[in-house]
Amino acid sequence: MKQKKYSLDKIKSNNLETKHELKRSLGLVDSTSLVAGSMIGSGIFLVTAAMARDVGSAAWILIIWLVTGLLTMSAALSYGELAGMMPNAGGQYVYIQRAYGKLISFLYGWTVFTVIQTGVIAAVAVAFANYTAVFFPSLENEIFKIGDNFTFTNKQVLAMFSIGLLTYINTKGVKNGKIIQLVFTSAKLIALFALIIFGLYVGFHTDTFATNFTNMWDASKTVLNDNGTLTITKLSGVALLGAMGATIINSLFSSDAWNNVTFIAGEIKDPKKNIPRSLFLGTLIVTVIYILANVAYLALLPLHGTPDGSIMQHGIMFASQDRVGAAAASIIMGNIGVFVMAGLIMVSTFGCNSGLILSGGRLFYAMAKDALFFKQAGELNEHDVPAKALWFQCAWACILCVSGRYSDLLTYSTFASLLFYMLTIGGLFILRKKEPNTERPYKAFGYPVIPILYIVMTAAICFTLLIYDIRNTGLGLFIVSLGIPVYYIFLNKKRD
Repeated sequence: MKQKKYSLDKIKSNNLETKHELKRSLGLVDSTSLVAGSMIGSGIFLVTAAMARDVGSAAWILIIWLVTGLLTMSAALSYGELAGMMPNAGGQYVYIQRAYGKLISFLYGWTVFTVIQTGVIAAVAVAFANYTAVFFPSLENEIFKIGDNFTFTNKQVLAMFSIGLLTYINTKGVKNGKIIQLVFTSAKLIALFALIIFGLYVGFHTDTFATNFTNMWDASKTVLNDNGTLTITKLSGVALLGAMGATIINSLFSSDAWNNVTFIAGEIKDPKKNIPRSLFLGTLIVTVIYILANVAYLALLPLHGTPDGSIMQHGIMFASQDRVGAAAASIIMGNIGVFVMAGLIMVSTFGCNSGLILSGGRLFYAMAKDALFFKQAGELNEHDVPAKALWFQCAWACILCVSGRYSDLLTYSTFASLLFYMLTIGGLFILRKKEPNTERPYKAFGYPVIPILYIVMTAAICFTLLIYDIRNTGLGLFIVSLGIPVYYIFLNKKRD
């Protein structure tokens, strides 16, 4: 009898386990919020300073943001077709596997884990901590230092704590993550529109905008030397194209993570329709906001400046710690504007990381189901969430918070993303040929011209980055290639 009772209990237990599955509980508003919320983090408030130093032209800066928006939207429209064909958890990992096989899809998943997703999470968490330090200067204090190149501060502790907290919240069910995403995305969209409206109103009552657009096509690169002097080099022709190709990594980073919604396809209602729609709506909203925000910056602050002096003397180019958004807010509201903007960016980065953390775990869950990731990552907890996958992601992102600087995390995570965006969109052509009769509820807009243009332009950007920043881009390529032996380790383990 005891043996029989044990067997019945075991059967009941197994039946209970099989009931844990991903629930389709996210609608169009939720998925659009995830697209926009994952894109808007810290970049829009920071990177225009670096872009100003790299090209020194108001017109070219706006052109770069416009090109970034068009590239992002064209990629999103192409992904819509793949999302409609394969509305499953894992998103881009699944698309690549269908087009190229398991090795290439594993390299993507491996790179997402080691660089792309976790690198962006770490960079956004570092930005969150940087702006929290505006309110709590003690966060700048060192805990310990190793040599001249490594300093561990309270800010890094806060960055890691924020990742851990958001991971914990997301392990308690997709509903919690959905609520955080909606609230924080709504808050930062409202705040950004307020910055744009008041910025344009105040700025257009001065001559700053007109001054910035005098000789607006004259480009130059400005370098701050160790002795405090500036070296200014005029740019034109090939040199200008090279500088634009290198600095566009900044705006591309600010517009990245739009594809995260595909990772959680298994939890979206009517994914064949809602994922393509959310990709288009989310990227369109963010593109418009980013361009208008940069117009507002140019209306409020001089483009050119010097490292010393007042906020206006710093200009966009030398905004304190590259905090262009904070400098713009201070022109609108005075000194309190710095704190208002710091609070906004804290909200923005916290909400952004909530979406990144929510979606990333689903990709590693899909990999584990293919026996190409840690087995535990393929398990769902009592809230139907891949909690262990989320904690694996959390652990590595925290390590990157300690080891990487914001600018480095930005470069190698975005470069790796671009490589796989090209590869995925190339999969459109492969699948159209291999599977001509597969149902496609949505077909890529402008196929084949727009997908081809995206691949060509992105390849040119990646080539330029390899020339101008070989250290970080080379590191990205090394990490991708390191995934090859790791793949065969998982493969052999699966056979055993």
